[in-house]
Amino acid sequence: MSTTKITKRTVDAAQASDRVIWIWDSEVRGFGLKVTLGGQKIYVVQYRTGGRETPMRRYTIGKHGSPWTPATARQEAIGIKARVTQGEDPATQKLEARSDMTVNELCDVYFAQPIIITKRGTPKKASSLKTDKSNIDRHVRPLLGPKRVGSLTRLDIEKFQIDIASGKTAADVKTKKQGRAIVRGGKGTAARTVAVLVAILEFGVSIGALNDNSGRGVTLFKVNEKERFLSEAEQLRLGDALERAQTEGTHPSAIAAIRLLALTGCRKSEILGLRWRDVDFERGLLLLPDTKTGKKTLPLARPVIDYIASLPRIEGNPYVLPGDVEEAHFVGLQKIWTRIRSIIGLQDVRLHDLRHSFASVGTDEGDSLQVIGRLLGHSKITTTQRYAHLSLDPVRDAAERIGGRIAAKLIPGAEAENRVMRIPLMVPVSLLSKAMKLADYHGQTLDAFITDALNARVANLNSADSEAVVGAE
Repeated sequence: MSTTKITKRTVDAAQASDRVIWIWDSEVRGFGLKVTLGGQKIYVVQYRTGGRETPMRRYTIGKHGSPWTPATARQEAIGIKARVTQGEDPATQKLEARSDMTVNELCDVYFAQPIIITKRGTPKKASSLKTDKSNIDRHVRPLLGPKRVGSLTRLDIEKFQIDIASGKTAADVKTKKQGRAIVRGGKGTAARTVAVLVAILEFGVSIGALNDNSGRGVTLFKVNEKERFLSEAEQLRLGDALERAQTEGTHPSAIAAIRLLALTGCRKSEILGLRWRDVDFERGLLLLPDTKTGKKTLPLARPVIDYIASLPRIEGNPYVLPGDVEEAHFVGLQKIWTRIRSIIGLQDVRLHDLRHSFASVGTDEGDSLQVIGRLLGHSKITTTQRYAHLSLDPVRDAAERIGGRIAAKLIPGAEAENRVMRIPLMVPVSLLSKAMKLADYHGQTLDAFITDALNARVANLNSADSEAVVGAE
């Protein structure tokens, strides 16, 4: 077994491999550095409590980084070995102390981590952490907080989920001077909270606080996700309402945010946090550096790019949707959305439903789920990987058609001839068959052929009406 003095240079040079790497110190026997498959660097010290016949014990000092450096970790290792010579077994003592941990204490340790890594291997977003912590504080701590983690059973976790679903943790909590939080139960909240708790218990296993995760394998309540799509008539009403709101003095960034949510299928955080540097006007792309699923390149329809280009820029503010605070993006969108949707009778439509509506237009246009998933930046990593082989060409084509169709309803003057609605038509089969053959002969789609025929008919009627008026005079 080769040894070397563990220094900062040694630690910095140590890289993850296809196996766990151990580096042992040449100055303090038993002191070492563990490099995990994921690249974490952890200081350890190993020892025996007796002669060679006793098993080797390994004590984890901590991860590299404040407060643990090669020097401080080496001093800790010396102290631990001194305790061993006095008859102590630090590793066993540490394990016993951790197994006596309460659920509250384990949650505190979990959220004290500087970075929490998701299953996708990316750091969990601040917004997700805020939601997780809220679920723990509102549901886990009141029901399970004082329990010892070592005593938790699967039955405890299953009962916990049922209790939340039935409203046992429902409350009206005062949060600040004039704030309040209405805590509700329900199956959705219960399932999400148990999922977070299971992740925390898995973390407990990794640090030695638990031998097994009692929540692993618990069946979560199935939740019927809210699916609300705007019909074409509703999109037109929304477009008119946004135009009226703009003339009435509603904050321009709020109007633009709602339009862009509908036109792009992006998440609210992606649109509100959009910076001018993220918009490639020449290629018609949004280059989003940090979304829920990582870096994202999103093609946009030309009317959408033109609309973004028309938005005013505030000197010194990097955001496309500037707020009233210097160098900050707009905030307070939900309040304005609530007012606008109430005026046009869409109280059940959430901002996130504009994203669903974008996808529904794509489905209606015949785009594949793979293309739509690429446009939306699907949250499941396995699904995202399936989309990775697609070029931007079919995705751009879908963006052009979807965005263009919605733009015609939401952006004043955006290709007025495309301001259309799809309606069912009762047409004799024989007539439809002839129309399809003629459309094919002229190299047109059936929609385009029927539109041309209607335009010609309307023009003839207008001409006949004009002649009738002249004759009457």
